[in-house]
Amino acid sequence: MRRSLGSLLAVLLLAGCSSGSSDDDETELTVFAASSLTTAFTERIGPAFEAGRDGVTVTFNFAASDTLAEQIQSEGTADVFASASATWMDAVQDDPGVTGRVDFATNRLVIVAPADNPAGIASIEDLADDGVQLVLAAEGVPVGDYAREALDKAGIADEAESNVVSNEEDNASVVAKIAAGEGDAGIVYESDISAAAGNDVAAVEIPDDENVVAIYPVAVIAGATDEELASEFVTYLTGPDGQAALEEYGFMPV
Repeated sequence: MRRSLGSLLAVLLLAGCSSGSSDDDETELTVFAASSLTTAFTERIGPAFEAGRDGVTVTFNFAASDTLAEQIQSEGTADVFASASATWMDAVQDDPGVTGRVDFATNRLVIVAPADNPAGIASIEDLADDGVQLVLAAEGVPVGDYAREALDKAGIADEAESNVVSNEEDNASVVAKIAAGEGDAGIVYESDISAAAGNDVAAVEIPDDENVVAIYPVAVIAGATDEELASEFVTYLTGPDGQAALEEYGFMPV
């Protein structure tokens, strides 16, 4: 009888250990990423990274880089930060700190108009014309700051600013407004109008001498739940597969 009881206890103990080890195999990686990366990360980068790693789930939090930086500093829940702005990565590097920081992509600006372009926007100078309803991302949001820099380089900052009818929280919101016909034009990233992005808008190029190139840095956040896994994500993003996926969605190499 004692021998049977001992055997039963051994079986129960082994079962408990087996169950615990299964739970330990599940790992979640939390990536805070600029909203312009939403489609590329959710459709290609995230699934491909998970596919090569059993038990790993990548959870994304997309927003404007300034919002994400503030969340990282106040909540401390991110493992990786992929920013559309060096300025906001600098802020996170100061507090709470980062490791493995590297630039992984660049992006140019483009003017977007409704598909039928009712205002006849053909150049950046047209954004200063009387009556044009211009939609920009708000100041402090990287694409909004870049847009204002481009308007300044074109010499029309004051006139164009007076045409702004809405300051949006991120580039996706600017595109949505324009696609819905709630403005005559906006300034967003070229990745927003790539074939893979699927947005139904007209695009007007901005010349090189008036354009602004956004540089995207990525880094592991200090105190990441699994620093090794977070570093693997950064390595994947900067490697050939990650770079090919980003190029498909309109991003350019550094």
